[in-house]
Amino acid sequence: MPSELPLPAVAPAAQRRWLLPALLLVAGLRLWRLHQAALPDYDSVRNWQIIREVADFDLRHLFHHGSPAFYLLYAPVTWLSTDYRVFLALNALLGVAALGLFADWVARAARLPGPETALLTLLAGSSVFLTFSGRDFTMSSMSLLLLALLLRTHWQRLQQPTRANLLRTAAVLALGLSVNYKFLLTGPILVVLELLQADGLAWRRGNWWRVLLVLAAPFVVLGLLAWLVSGVPVYRWPAVFFVIMLPAAANAAGRRTTVQVDFAYYLRYLLDFEAPLLPALAAALVWFGGGLRRRPWSIATYLLVWAVLTLVGMSLLIKAPRGLLFGYLPMYALLVLLLTRWARPVALLVLLTAVGYNCWQVQRYIYAYLPTRYPLVARWLQQHGHAPVATTVGPALLPVAAPLGLRAEAAKTPAELTALRRQGYQYVLLDDYYRVAGVPGFDSLRRLPAVAAWPEPALTSPLLYLEHSEFTGLGYQATLQRQQQAAQDSVQLRLIRLPQ
Repeated sequence: MPSELPLPAVAPAAQRRWLLPALLLVAGLRLWRLHQAALPDYDSVRNWQIIREVADFDLRHLFHHGSPAFYLLYAPVTWLSTDYRVFLALNALLGVAALGLFADWVARAARLPGPETALLTLLAGSSVFLTFSGRDFTMSSMSLLLLALLLRTHWQRLQQPTRANLLRTAAVLALGLSVNYKFLLTGPILVVLELLQADGLAWRRGNWWRVLLVLAAPFVVLGLLAWLVSGVPVYRWPAVFFVIMLPAAANAAGRRTTVQVDFAYYLRYLLDFEAPLLPALAAALVWFGGGLRRRPWSIATYLLVWAVLTLVGMSLLIKAPRGLLFGYLPMYALLVLLLTRWARPVALLVLLTAVGYNCWQVQRYIYAYLPTRYPLVARWLQQHGHAPVATTVGPALLPVAAPLGLRAEAAKTPAELTALRRQGYQYVLLDDYYRVAGVPGFDSLRRLPAVAAWPEPALTSPLLYLEHSEFTGLGYQATLQRQQQAAQDSVQLRLIRLPQ
């Protein structure tokens, strides 16, 4: 068994001299060829549409997906530019800022030397999923920023158990709930940590109701704002949370429930895409698990609780790699903290090798699926008379077509496509996104002749398919089987003239 080496005290300035260059390298990884990408999924396009509405003071969809703060914070950007690539870049940089906030906290709490701080940043920053999700326009990047802030503030509350620190933690959690409904899942983790801390601070007289008031404040303020500006019912936001967690009907892919017990999904994903993490998590349970009984906790023990509870909790719900969004940073930090228990040259070499492995995986699963061909579709339509076009479920054409003055609309069902045809839409873009999302009913269009066709490699990406397994309800292997079938086609975008 390796010996545990004591770490010397390290000045924060020395750590940050290593942190900043590492963050610049991660920023380069996130931004590389990003201008060649499309908005990759339905949620990204819908977010781009809603922030434009909010910028025009139309708040009817402010609570879509339970993320009002996300839309309000990004809306002013549209006054400068509505180019979707601007939002992709800003969101990517926000993810880098989240990583910097997290790495700085871990480095100081664990007294990591400068090189280890840089390698922590590079390793977590080159995570395949965090790179993938850091190049879309969803709430993931902003959520990671708030997660890093939540971890810092709650850690401080454990080290200094005061009412002020408890309420700061509640305030960050409230902001997180305003950005991403998945912050609901941090609630049980925080409760477990409070019970393990066993100092009773959260339950003392006067504290619990103050926490509830802080958590309720955004719901009251933003609910009243949307009602006053656009007449949105004040209960809309809590209702969205309720419908997301307890859907009353099946979605377009036929998935009916949010509960799906499967402990193999994330284990297989981590082994296939984030290879160092699963062995690291198992080893961390041995190295740091015993620290649960000691007070004060080490930073490694604290991160271990977050990682394990995230993995176990999400294994009970519908699956997608983003289900572990709040676990990737703690798991990568655990890998670094684990290896620092070994002889330093060996640790640095292993960490550097892991960074190289991640970068290789990023090339295989992200860069290899560029560039997008949606601009070619838009230019073809522009050159052939600006005819309006419907698309099958996938709306990625819309942000590309809008600057050219083209009418484009996504049809989520065959009935919607029929309605669009009656409204004068002459073409349908048979977008294979409908296969990614598992929406039935459009296969018959494949028998019609195409007036033009293009490959779109991104629509065969295994990460894109796995991200939509939460929508389809399919398991890990079944999802990848569909992806492998789709990858056999030479084209994924077929422009078809609708029969009149």
